[in-house]
This record gives sequence, C-alpha cells and structure tokens, in this order.
Amino acid sequence: MEWLTASVRGLEVGYAEGGDPSGEPLVLLHGFTGSSAVWKRFEESFAAYRLIMPDLTGHGRTDSPDEPERFRMEEQVRDLDELLGRLGIGTFSLLGYSMGGRVAIGYAAEHPERVRRLILESTSPGLAAEQDRRNRRESDRKLAAFIRNEGIAAFTNHWESIPLFSSQKSMPEARRRSVREGRLRNRPEGLSGSLLGIGTGSQPSYWERLGELAMPVFLITGSLDRKYNEIAERMVRLLPDGRHVDIKDAGHAVHVENPERFATIVKEAMNNEGGRT
Repeated sequence: MEWLTASVRGLEVGYAEGGDPSGEPLVLLHGFTGSSAVWKRFEESFAAYRLIMPDLTGHGRTDSPDEPERFRMEEQVRDLDELLGRLGIGTFSLLGYSMGGRVAIGYAAEHPERVRRLILESTSPGLAAEQDRRNRRESDRKLAAFIRNEGIAAFTNHWESIPLFSSQKSMPEARRRSVREGRLRNRPEGLSGSLLGIGTGSQPSYWERLGELAMPVFLITGSLDRKYNEIAERMVRLLPDGRHVDIKDAGHAVHVENPERFATIVKEAMNNEGGRT
C-alpha cells in the first residue's frame, strides 16, 4: 500500500492506494475511530482491484477542521467526489463500514451514476424520526465533550466497553491490541468534530431514498449484532436490488472479527453484476 495526501477543498486529506492499478476500482471507507490502515490486512485478498482508501475527515492523516459543519455529510460527499475525480476514477464499487457506510449511502444517493455496486457493513441509513435524531445529537454532544475534556485514552476505554463491541472481547489478544492501538492514534478534535458534524443524529435520514439506489447493494452484518441485523432486514426490503449476508458468531466489526469470511463475501459481491436473488 502507498500512503499519500492531497489538498481537497481546503483540507489535507490522507489516503492509501493499493492493489492492481489497472483493476476495477474499489473504494473503502472506514468507520468512526478508524482510518485507511484498517484495510491493510485485505491488501492481498483484494489485490485484483485498484484500491482507494481515504481517511475520513478528522481521522487518520486527514485534517480536523475547527468547525463541526465542515464534517457534515454533504461536505464529506463533496470531498470524496473531488478526491476520486483527481485520481481519474470514473465508475467504481464503494464499500463502507458503519460511519463509512453512512457516507457511502450519502455518496450513492447523490452520485448513483458513479457507483457500480454498494457494499455496506453494519450500516444504518440514519434515524427516520426527528425526536430520535434530537436525542442522538444530545448524546453525541455529551460524548464529544467527554473526548475533549478527558482525552483519547479515557474515551477508548469507554468505547471498548459499550455493548456494540462486546463480541470483540473473544478475539485473539494480538488483534484486540491492534484495534485498540488504532483507536488510540486518534485526535480529540477529530473524533469530537466527527460526532458533532456527521453523527447519526446530525446526518440526513436516507430511509426514504433507499428505493432510488438501483445499483446492487450488499449488506453485511454479524449475527451477534442484533440491532444492525434488524436494520439490514428493513433496508433490504426497500432496496430495488439488495441482499443481506449475516455472518455467524461475528459482531459489529465483521472485517475485524472474521476477516477471512468478510473478504470472501466482498469478492463474491464484486463478481456479481446484479439481479435480486
């Protein structure tokens, strides 16, 4: 993998490239507290594709703007579109995990002609009810303040203890340590800005736009993550060409908890040209 930077709409954006430069482009978007480095383990598995792996705003080597508004969904969609344009990427497949999956949905909704297929791991289209969005914004404001006041180490301890990641406690120690080290490399201003600008309560709800996504959409969840399994089942009923794969004995971060099965599913999706099954 090659680690690069580009100036995009006033931000220094970090990204990685790998795979076959002449292969079909596959853009991979990490989740909250992650970076492009989380995809390094898949470099060999996805070697046939041209891999583009950006660091989303406030993460990895990408700048953390002072204004939460610069983290908003529409801004990140524009940043991604400009970066891909500079790299000469026309149509491509788009994979996103959790927060990265939400950005992927936002991008596909605005630029459906560019996205050949959408692969979403443990992803929600947002919150449909305004009251739920208000409650989530308040929760995110409190968590953002905690990060700024207490620092990354205290936040990482808290984040690792939430039920969403309880299944990761059974992972091998080396893998758990690698995930923790990645979280600890974050910056307080980056994570707090991300929560305020593109948290689930701040982003638009895309539930009513799922029917517009005509490209094949593949939803990947872990069987231990009941919440996102239920979300995926709701989504697949609204998508014109959607399918859901549930991975046994995995939780929210399937790509971390069962990377071999995750890689197999992604490659199967990349070989699928559409048509509901």
